[in-house]
Amino acid sequence: SDDEFASIKAAFLEHGFLLFPGQFLTPAENIAFGERFGELEFGANPMSNSRRNEDGTFGKVFGLDSQVMRTNVGNEAWHTDSTYKSISSKCAMLSAVTVPAEGGGTELADLRAAYAALDEATKERIANLSAYHSTQYSQANDVGDFPPQNPQGIYHGEAYLRPLVKVHPETGVKNLFVGRHAFGIPGLPRPESRDLLKSLIAFAASDESRVYSHRWRVGDTLLWDNRAVMHRAVPYDYAKPRVLIGTRVAGDPASELAYYPSDPAAEAGRQALREELALLRQETADRRYGGTTAAVAQGHSL
Repeated sequence: SDDEFASIKAAFLEHGFLLFPGQFLTPAENIAFGERFGELEFGANPMSNSRRNEDGTFGKVFGLDSQVMRTNVGNEAWHTDSTYKSISSKCAMLSAVTVPAEGGGTELADLRAAYAALDEATKERIANLSAYHSTQYSQANDVGDFPPQNPQGIYHGEAYLRPLVKVHPETGVKNLFVGRHAFGIPGLPRPESRDLLKSLIAFAASDESRVYSHRWRVGDTLLWDNRAVMHRAVPYDYAKPRVLIGTRVAGDPASELAYYPSDPAAEAGRQALREELALLRQETADRRYGGTTAAVAQGHSL
C-alpha cells in the first residue's frame, strides 16, 4: 500500500539501506518495487558469474578472462553505482538467486557518517573539490583491465565531474561522494589527487560502525541509497556460481546530472580520461589482466 511504501521510504532515507530477507522476488516484482522509487536504469538484470540459459536458468560459469568476470572482479573495490554516467543512480537493489557457500557477500559503507567523522581541516580542504568518474579508469586502475571503448556500454569514453562532498537531495545531509571510479581532481597534482581519493575511501570504510557486511541467503533482497553509501562485492571462489538479480533506479536529473556528452564541459572529462589511461597503461604493464592480476584471480584469492 502507499502507507507501507511511505514507511519503507522513510526508513530507507534514514538508514541508507534496507534488507528484506526471504522475499524470493520474481523479476516482475523486482521491477515493480524498483519503480516505486523512480525511473529505472535497468530492471531485473542478472549480476552473475554464470551464463543465462534461454529458459531463464543459469548454467556455465564465465571464464576468468571474460569481460564479465573482469568487471565483476573490479566491483570488489568500493564504489557507488553509475557515477560514471551523466546521471548517477538514486538507488539499487540486489536479490539473491544462487550464492556460494563462502564469500560472495556485499558490504556497504555509510558515507554520511564518514563525512561527519572527518576533521575540520579535511572538510575545509575538500569542500570545493571535485573528481572525474569513469569505469575505464577504475578497471584500468584496479584490475589492469583496458576494455574496448563502446559508446553504448559502460566503457563509453566519457568522464563526469562530481563533487567530493554531496548534499543529499532528500535529507539535506552532507556525505562523501567517492569510490573506485573517481580520479583526476582538477587543480591538484596527480599524486596528491590519487592519495587524497584513496585516503578518503579508506577512511570511510575504516570504522566497523560505518560498515555493514551482508552474507547472502537465497531469497534476500538488499536495497541501498547510492547517494549516501558506497558498496563492494566480497571475494569468493569464482568457479562457484553466484547469481544476483539487480535493479537500478536512475537519479533525478535536478540533483544527479553532471552534464551530457554534448555539453562543452564533457570534452575536459574526455581529455582527463585519455591522459590518465595513457599513464595507467605504462604503470600497469606488469599487472595487466592476463598477467599478474589474472594469475591471482586463477587462485581465487582476489
